[in-house]
Amino acid sequence: MEHIALYRKYRPKTFEEVIGQDHITKTLQNQIINGQVGHAYLFTGTRGTGKTSVTKIFAKSVNCLSPVRGSACGECENCKRLAQENDINIIEIDAASNNKVDDIRQIREKVKFMPVGAKYKVYIVDEVHMLSDSAFNALLKTLEEPPSYVIFILATTEVHKLPQTILSRCVRFDFRLVSVDELSKHLAKVFEKEQIKYDAESLKIIASAGEGSVRDTLSIADSIASYCQKDITKEKTLGVLGTTDHDLIINFFDKVQEKDVGGVLSLIDQIEKEGKNLAVFSKDLSKHARNLLICKSCENSSDILSLPDDVFVMYKQQAEKFEEKDLIRYMQVFSSAESELRYTLSVRLLLETTCLTAMLGFDAKKN
Repeated sequence: MEHIALYRKYRPKTFEEVIGQDHITKTLQNQIINGQVGHAYLFTGTRGTGKTSVTKIFAKSVNCLSPVRGSACGECENCKRLAQENDINIIEIDAASNNKVDDIRQIREKVKFMPVGAKYKVYIVDEVHMLSDSAFNALLKTLEEPPSYVIFILATTEVHKLPQTILSRCVRFDFRLVSVDELSKHLAKVFEKEQIKYDAESLKIIASAGEGSVRDTLSIADSIASYCQKDITKEKTLGVLGTTDHDLIINFFDKVQEKDVGGVLSLIDQIEKEGKNLAVFSKDLSKHARNLLICKSCENSSDILSLPDDVFVMYKQQAEKFEEKDLIRYMQVFSSAESELRYTLSVRLLLETTCLTAMLGFDAKKN
């Protein structure tokens, strides 16, 4: 049997299946229920947060003959026809490769034709920020006075590149990054359906690595599940991702707090011998400093970090050893080193220099 990637297999088919975007899905459902559908929408947000999925769900739902709570029923004649990829009433355009004024002029000509067997023709323009200035001007004329049976949905990851004239004519929805907690719950459901064994900490690690993107999280989970032969453990997950174990990074920061130069250098040697990516390790250090700062300064730090209880307790205890100004300096030093580490010829030397600079601060310069 052909393997289907998890992010494709579990792409949401109804508004209820979309995670982390309730502020958008509820609004769209209410518009469909109340018959208040707009003529132009703008979906913006980071990759993998559900823009394309919501676009397709919305396109089917507005054409459904018997929508259920604003979502397509999936059973009526329209739903079955629109489920086919080549239906003429849902037109998808990739603006990255169709960004010239002539491409938009073709759309202006085609919108004159009524939908076939449906209520609306839905034009989906992906990566709309790639359009040329003249193409934007041509699109503007169509957005200003579209036929009543046409809906435009523009999607982009770089909304700042769109002209204000386009923005002012669209109903804008900003897709948010999905929380680690929501991603973990979604992963658990997927793993159970796929009969993949896992532990709770692995879920948190994979969800954190996804950085708020559902698609990235499922792609990472897919590769880890293949490596682990459907038996995912914390150790195997850390090995695949190249990220640092909580215990090791806590130990590292203890050495930093104690200004133990030898201890810091020894741990870097250990990390390199274990084959870990030192650039990723630097990113982990920056993230850990940020986590400690949150533990130290925020009352709701547990909710913000979404860490396992035992790990959160260790973070909280370690945070008390540091001053806020020192943690801020660590964040600055380690984050600025991330890009340098990707291109330097001596990764280890640069990381050692970065760590010692962060640890000793201005004392190193005085000496």
